[in-house]
Amino acid sequence: MTCRLVSRPGARWSLRELAAGSGVARSTVSEDLDTIRHALVQSGSGRLVTSSGPHGGVRYLPLCTGARLQHVVRSLAETLARPDRVLPGSFLFMTDILFSPEWSRQIGECFAAAFAEARAEVIVTVETKGIPIALMTARALGCPLVLLRRDARVTEGSAVSINYVSGSSQRIQSMSVPRRSLVPGSRALIIDDFMKAGGTARGMVDLLGEVGALPVGIGVVVATTQPAVKKVQEYRSLLILEQPADEGRPMRLRAAPWVQQAEGPSGGSRAQGPGA
Repeated sequence: MTCRLVSRPGARWSLRELAAGSGVARSTVSEDLDTIRHALVQSGSGRLVTSSGPHGGVRYLPLCTGARLQHVVRSLAETLARPDRVLPGSFLFMTDILFSPEWSRQIGECFAAAFAEARAEVIVTVETKGIPIALMTARALGCPLVLLRRDARVTEGSAVSINYVSGSSQRIQSMSVPRRSLVPGSRALIIDDFMKAGGTARGMVDLLGEVGALPVGIGVVVATTQPAVKKVQEYRSLLILEQPADEGRPMRLRAAPWVQQAEGPSGGSRAQGPGA
């Protein structure tokens, strides 16, 4: 039963389906689910969500919470802060982490915990480095992933495009989304890898508005302290880059306040607000 739930995060299982697959009575399934629920909460590995009614059932959400969340983010900070990750121009090399199946899964589960109450119906990112972490967030929350393109693709049908100002370079760039990808009124969670001034995030918010989608949150792996005023105000990062470093010297990275204040086994966090 645990294997079924964990192998398909976000999928809704009825008690009848779980009982049939396990060869036990539904009353026994309920008792077993209580045991599974308790074990998941105690380990900080997620939670079971139960819904009633004719279409009700139980589903597993792999949310990284409490001490486990803090451990994952702290390990990520230590890994990214190594001196050999600083590139010429004080850029931070993150590609191998973002495209690592294990790291991207854990990062996605951290974002799932951060936005568990946002009731997102779709996860949105812009190509390309944010794709793995956005996909793992979508998996954890049981949502589809929508990819915003730098250039519209003829194979994706008609698209809506906007021009926006990149926050760091102040260059005019383009972004588009296929009309078929988003239903007007969809609750969209934006996930990306890095935020400096927030220009790309602002562009994603504006593009979602053009197609009638509702942004319900913005999550980034790393956000810089400078500039202090971003082009978006409501966002959550896992890590804060306090000070860029010269090549060969470490970056100064720390966990975001909401991570440091994460609650224990009951999950979640109470920290809210801009840059949390």
